[in-house]
Amino acid sequence: MQFKHPQILYFLALLIIPILVHLFQLQKFVKVPFTNVAFLQKLALQTRKSSRIKKWLILATRLILLSCIILAFSQPYFSSRKADKQEHFFLYLDNSLSTNTEGKKGDLLKVAVQELLENLSEKAIYSLQTNNNFHQNKTASELKDILLKIENTSEEKKLKDVFLKISTKNTTDNSVNKNIIISDFQNTSEEVFKNFNELTSYVQLTPQLKENLSIDSVYVNDTNSANFEINILVRNQGTVKNNIPIAIYNDQKLINKQTFNITENSIQKVVFSIQRTPNFLGKIVLNFKDTFSFDNSYYFSLNTNEKINVLSIGDQTSFLAKIYTKDEFNFLQSSIKSINYNAIPKQQLIILNEIESLPETLITSLFDYVNKGGDLAIIPGENISISTYNKLYTKLGVGRIIKHNIDSLKITKVNFKHPIFTNVFEKKVSNFQYPSTASSYTSSLKNSSNILSFENNTSFISQVNLPNSTLFWIASSLQKSNSNFTNSPLIVPLFYNMGKQSLQLSKLYYIINKKNSIDINKEIGKEIILSISNENNSFIPLQQAYQNKIRISTKSQPLKAGFNYVTQQKDTIKKLAFNYTKKESSLNYLSLKKIPNLQKNNSSISTSVKDTLHNIRKKNEVQWLWKWFLVLSIVSLLLEILILKFFKP
Repeated sequence: MQFKHPQILYFLALLIIPILVHLFQLQKFVKVPFTNVAFLQKLALQTRKSSRIKKWLILATRLILLSCIILAFSQPYFSSRKADKQEHFFLYLDNSLSTNTEGKKGDLLKVAVQELLENLSEKAIYSLQTNNNFHQNKTASELKDILLKIENTSEEKKLKDVFLKISTKNTTDNSVNKNIIISDFQNTSEEVFKNFNELTSYVQLTPQLKENLSIDSVYVNDTNSANFEINILVRNQGTVKNNIPIAIYNDQKLINKQTFNITENSIQKVVFSIQRTPNFLGKIVLNFKDTFSFDNSYYFSLNTNEKINVLSIGDQTSFLAKIYTKDEFNFLQSSIKSINYNAIPKQQLIILNEIESLPETLITSLFDYVNKGGDLAIIPGENISISTYNKLYTKLGVGRIIKHNIDSLKITKVNFKHPIFTNVFEKKVSNFQYPSTASSYTSSLKNSSNILSFENNTSFISQVNLPNSTLFWIASSLQKSNSNFTNSPLIVPLFYNMGKQSLQLSKLYYIINKKNSIDINKEIGKEIILSISNENNSFIPLQQAYQNKIRISTKSQPLKAGFNYVTQQKDTIKKLAFNYTKKESSLNYLSLKKIPNLQKNNSSISTSVKDTLHNIRKKNEVQWLWKWFLVLSIVSLLLEILILKFFKP
């Protein structure tokens, strides 16, 4: 039993007063002469004994009366919490895309919200964490308004971050905290529960269907014919499925449709052939009812008229022309004597190819070009003027070339983790035939990373990161008389990706909630602001202006899959497609009952928000006892009246 006002109990000490009064109260007896003395002696004994009993009964009733009144004013109660402390609920409501599916009672998120609305306590304070918002210290009426506006979102919230917020709040808040986690626990590891020991109630939202078809990815095969091949990878989680309809649209126009079969727990490729067009806003739709509906649509955008400008200055070489083909690059080769300096600012990548000595004019132009965002690759000749190259290196602040070494070396080490080799190797290769060079240059470069290295651990090809651009240094001439590297299979992906990374052309599609960089191949003034918009909203992305391009970056927006348009005022510059991450389509759910740590700290596990709130409310319900003590005091008063009236000594 607890007391809301325990200080009032000190008044119980005053009960000593009626006890003293009753114990020391003296009664005076008056002698009256009477003829029958024997009878009087007997009557006197009986009167004194009855009077003493009556006094003790009156004392008991008065003590009970006063005690009950004091106890009633101290407001006693039974409860697992202190009544004078504010009850605070920390709620985490998972509103990720995976909760937008049917459970036994209906849509998982909507049912959870409805049960919260129906079972909130008006006396409690609530803090609500969702995947995209945090609402702190809200009353029940305020929380109801917030809950009514909650929708599914593509934003992610890691459970360990929620646990950290709970632990932090519980250590700084003096209120009675109750923690409730409402989630489907999709793609959740047991590891996140190991260091979390707060008493928490878990509500696991469980989908009714355990089968799901989703579009995993899309890629395009260019057969150099009048058509494109659109390859669609469909993932099946569940049993065999036959005659599944799938359709492809160009924006809102239906282009083609077909059906396909897919085996149990597998990936099936579906191919559409579409007519080649400069721009194609592709939308793929699976017409199938399964666990999730959001992953039955997939968007992609084809912009076939985008090309990267690459300029090679120096010797004419055939291997570069074979790499930088006309369908993807605007490739030009120019000798040192016939350079068009007006064309330099328009390039995304410039390659200095086997130039013996760099003219001062070229050094100045390249310095300006690199500072304004252009990438530069340098292939030295066999006998270069090191001093002229160092003039350029000094201006750029990248280091210097030290000396020319005439020593045959093999190129033996590949940095497989380097971004230039992204999606090039399926696995690390160690048994290929090593290319070699007859001579090379030793250099000391700042902020550089090795891409390829010689057998003596010195760099063969390195990348130097500059504030606005990238410089690639090849430490040897690639003439066949000096090196056989041009015969190596590494030559193609290396130079191809140098060109591709010099301008971040728009991809087929981008993933929401992932950092994306898109380059706009257009000269736009620094004061011009680009925006990204769709049918519902628009936003201004992070953007950085260069001499011949502008780079925009996205991550937190957009939030919904579909087509978005990069616009300058009212003009559309580029069309982009965004899709949800594949992780949300997974049917991998953690079973909370198998986690030993939850059993140790007596956390409750349920599948119903209503039952969880009801159990917490029942467990923490305050049973007030002051009314019973008040009734008992009235009863004791009535007993005293009865004793005084009917008890005759």
